[in-house]
Amino acid sequence: MPSRAIAIEPLTGVIGAEVGNVSLALPLETEVYGEIREALNKYGVIFFRDQDINVEQYRYFAERFGTLTISPSTPAVAGFPQVAEIRKEPQDRDNIGGDWHTDQADRPNPIMGTMLLAMEIPASGGDTLFANMAAAYDALSPGLQATLSGMRAIHSHDYLMAQSKSQSGDMKIIPTAKSGQCSTHPVVIEHPETGRKVLYVNPGYTYQFEGWTRAESRPLLEHLFRQALQPEFTCRFRWRQHSLAFWDNRQTWHYAVNDYHGQRRLMYRIMVT
Repeated sequence: MPSRAIAIEPLTGVIGAEVGNVSLALPLETEVYGEIREALNKYGVIFFRDQDINVEQYRYFAERFGTLTISPSTPAVAGFPQVAEIRKEPQDRDNIGGDWHTDQADRPNPIMGTMLLAMEIPASGGDTLFANMAAAYDALSPGLQATLSGMRAIHSHDYLMAQSKSQSGDMKIIPTAKSGQCSTHPVVIEHPETGRKVLYVNPGYTYQFEGWTRAESRPLLEHLFRQALQPEFTCRFRWRQHSLAFWDNRQTWHYAVNDYHGQRRLMYRIMVT
């Protein structure tokens, strides 16, 4: 992708790129925001290093890409309801986002993108992994692509919570997908900006296929999950303080690695519709 202002260094062959030659502390020219958007569309997730910005500057940057969403269940930065604190204290065992998922897939209109700004990071650990669901779809056989065309899947918030609590030992029973926040989406979506077909299921939220039983759904879902997690479709980002990640929920999964017990990690998250 030709660039007039920013420098782009891909992390892998199919997903992730670091964006350089840009400071987010001050407003950027309109064409620079356009280049950043193009990079997001192309690479699925983009990373900015050494962005020592305050919360107001962070919010201003995020607003250039859409409307900001408030997360009522997550503590917010004082005075900035759209900026959530993603915090793990040294005494905590569980983290937020510690499974493969797409943000808010259980909602009728999932968010477009998520930003995460590193405020405090552990001395080691706490990486985030990403997977490219467009590349995963492209690698499916034509026969399976045809089978998935027109299918819909149920995405359940209760299912996400049940899995999390089961892992921590609090609950073993998985609820039905009919309770709580629940939405259906096509199994294959078309990215609204690139036109690429994307496999839109994920292990965190996707409970079963619409019109199928849970038992019938599991084998195919598990096959699709294995497909997406092949190493060639993924990348891994190692955080440094003041790093910023911006990922496209329409075409990626992500996973926050929980391998830094006894250390503090504080991130500021913004979700963009």
